Amino acid sequence: MSHNVAQKLIASHLLSGQMTPGAEIGLRIDQTLTQDATGTLVMLELEALGLDRARTEVSVQYVDHNLLQSDSKNAEDHDFLRSACQRFGLWFSKAGNGVSHPTHMQRFGIPGKTMVGSDSHTPAAGSLGMLAIGVGGIEVALAIAGEPLYIRMPEIWGVRLTGQLPPWTSAKDIILEMLRRHGVKGGVNRIVEYYGPGLANLTAMDRHVIANMGAELGATTTVFPADEQVRAFLTAEARAGDFVELLADSDATYDVNEEIDLSTIVPLIALPSSPGNVVPVSEVAGRPVAQVVIGSSANPGLRDFAIVGAIVKGRQSHAGVSFDVNPSSRQILQDLTLMGSTLDLIGAGARLHQSGCMGCIGMGQAPANGSISLRTMPRNFPGRSGTKEDSVYLCSPETAAAAALTGTITDPRDLEELYGLTYPALEFPATSSVNLGMLEAPLPLAEAMQVQLVKGENISSLPMFTPLADTIAAPVILKVGDDISTDEILPAGARVLPYRSNIPQLARFTFDQVDPTYPTRAEETRDATGHVIVAGANYGQGSSREHAAITPRFLGLRAVLAVSFARIHWQNLANFGVLALEFVDPADRERIQQGDVLVITGIRESLLAGTEMSVHNQTRNEEYSARQRLSTRQIEMLLAGGLIPWLQQRRVAEAGTGA
Repeated sequence: MSHNVAQKLIASHLLSGQMTPGAEIGLRIDQTLTQDATGTLVMLELEALGLDRARTEVSVQYVDHNLLQSDSKNAEDHDFLRSACQRFGLWFSKAGNGVSHPTHMQRFGIPGKTMVGSDSHTPAAGSLGMLAIGVGGIEVALAIAGEPLYIRMPEIWGVRLTGQLPPWTSAKDIILEMLRRHGVKGGVNRIVEYYGPGLANLTAMDRHVIANMGAELGATTTVFPADEQVRAFLTAEARAGDFVELLADSDATYDVNEEIDLSTIVPLIALPSSPGNVVPVSEVAGRPVAQVVIGSSANPGLRDFAIVGAIVKGRQSHAGVSFDVNPSSRQILQDLTLMGSTLDLIGAGARLHQSGCMGCIGMGQAPANGSISLRTMPRNFPGRSGTKEDSVYLCSPETAAAAALTGTITDPRDLEELYGLTYPALEFPATSSVNLGMLEAPLPLAEAMQVQLVKGENISSLPMFTPLADTIAAPVILKVGDDISTDEILPAGARVLPYRSNIPQLARFTFDQVDPTYPTRAEETRDATGHVIVAGANYGQGSSREHAAITPRFLGLRAVLAVSFARIHWQNLANFGVLALEFVDPADRERIQQGDVLVITGIRESLLAGTEMSVHNQTRNEEYSARQRLSTRQIEMLLAGGLIPWLQQRRVAEAGTGA
């Protein structure tokens, strides 16, 4: 039977289930990726699981989010993470070494391998022909412990690329074109696979840009073939021996088909406040810009910085623009400096920051209220920048560079007339500046077993939750609309991120962007009835942060009743014992008001039988029908109170039977 690339990757790692769209499958996982904003909980979960040693081929912990050290909290997290890597047998990438996704691609990514990461942009590794999926931290912990990853088999969405990109456009415009066509929900329950003759001129790092932002489509992941472009990338990284060709069969088919003629692509831009709100740059040209930020995992390649350097070379950025550059890895900064581009950027007035995510997650570089910030980043959800009333636009490096020069949103094609510029031709080093100095390898087992975890005062224990009750009778203390992101449920940023390993403190920021009174009101019912949240479509889109499930649960959340859920957050709710229900009739959401008391009875029987549940609105004497989409395994886990209690119960049962 002929297979496409995604099917080949799945088939070669399939441990259980059938490759039928919608069916639950179990996959063997070869690699894991964690970053510091989510990794602290992963390490606490490994401790709770009693792990002796990582059982994956490669597991790497990166420090790329919590880099600002305004007090001791982030430094304590870094010390804890390093000690946990030493104890459990993971690689450790020190602060300042680079953003996890491009750094992992440079040093560890291998075609044909599977990977899970506690970061929603983990699918960026699909650029190398990997099956890389973003999940909640606890599922990464299980993968490190040798457990399978369970997901619903997605549809495979084949996107055939033809033609070649015109000057002044780049890979960012390709993924923005996909978002323009399909929005932030178009890829739900799908793997996007790119193929066709148009791939020939897209480098591995170009593909990284597209695969990274496939997460904004809601896709399970994105994959590319491992072809000559991937071979060239690994060869330049002194890793030619890791190349394995992986191509779709000539007669491979796809569940969904699409085509993009790259020659028709124009410069595009995502308007506030959604990656799916995309228009041609020419439609919004002339709007004044106060900030331009280059960097992040969405445009992390050497080309993405060098093209900006070439455009601004010998010129000065506009007086009214803060021109910020965040190198995505130390290695790329070295290469950029060898090319002379670092001096070009500095000479044009760029503010050079350390290698890390930085402004992408509101860790510094917050813009002024209401002013326009153009960013080469993946997300512009409300408040994500660190400014509550922000106005963030997402664009390519070319479009960002044009705005840095002119002080307004400018179609980069207009630079030819404005400055007499022709589209720069770049020459790159034949080999990369391979730098292993800030990577620490796992310790030998005997030495690792002697390591004690370093826990500062900001490192709290992982909370354990009670089993799901058979009856929920609780007030709706929050009602929200469509496309609520995990950034809105639990913000990032310099104010919040330092508490990632301290759940009681972190919980104080839950829904801070939506309703800052939520934590106080939730605590009032936490120990008595708990509470319910009612939501619209695509609830929990965006980041994979499981904190967005844990902190509401810590505050007493018992159930979320929504029109639909984003994949990762839906799984995270189940992982921590929160009942996620969907309205059978979406119109019922409008009939429920904040403050109404909802009663759900016979939960256990309904879950086990797979039947719809009746939700009684005690306040209005109304009935609504709701359904759940959980597998048998997830139902058992939910009833136990979450994934860790379920695993502990399973291990006790196995020990009792001698299994």
